[in-house]
Amino acid sequence: MSAKPTCLIVGSAAPQGVSAKSFHQSFSLCSSVFNLQTATPGGKPIDFVGVDESTARWVQDFSVKPYATPAKLESIDGARYQALLIPDCPGALNDLAHSGSLHRILTHFISQQKPVCAVGQGVSALCCATEGQRWIFSGYSLTGPSVFELVRRPDFANLPLIVEDFVKDSGGSYTASQEDAMHVVIDRHLITGQNMQSTSVAVNNLILLCNGK
Repeated sequence: MSAKPTCLIVGSAAPQGVSAKSFHQSFSLCSSVFNLQTATPGGKPIDFVGVDESTARWVQDFSVKPYATPAKLESIDGARYQALLIPDCPGALNDLAHSGSLHRILTHFISQQKPVCAVGQGVSALCCATEGQRWIFSGYSLTGPSVFELVRRPDFANLPLIVEDFVKDSGGSYTASQEDAMHVVIDRHLITGQNMQSTSVAVNNLILLCNGK
């Protein structure tokens, strides 16, 4: 048995994809601390968006590694993982936000008080976890993309949900800072980052929580 804890990184399989910069930072910070497993709905390859000069080479190298092929989210057993990380995923609103499989995994993580970290538009993935009328993160404090940040998306008018509204309507407590400002909220074992700029601080706190268990 390896002494390293295992972290599940969940990405979106929707065309809007996963932020290359947020995923790169997350993966790089976590790889020395955790055994990592990526997963997406249907096990579809991750479609990286916002690839620039700083991430292009890494994305190219990553895509040929054996661990770059995601597992099917539908077949993931949450009990096998000590931490859950959802990086900034513009596509999350369109698949993870209503994923029954992710709901099942999150329910396990909540019941066992295992660390969960979601960043930027990946926070919308937490919205899947409703049981009847009740959201399992009701009573938690969290952050996520502000309306001022979301309004810059070309598809803003057609977004299926706004994280800020969902959290407030579902019994959570939402805060945000200025657009593109680093803002991280930690409540019990849940860590949320407002935006891509909050990735490294959020992920480092996930590592701290796991080391402190």
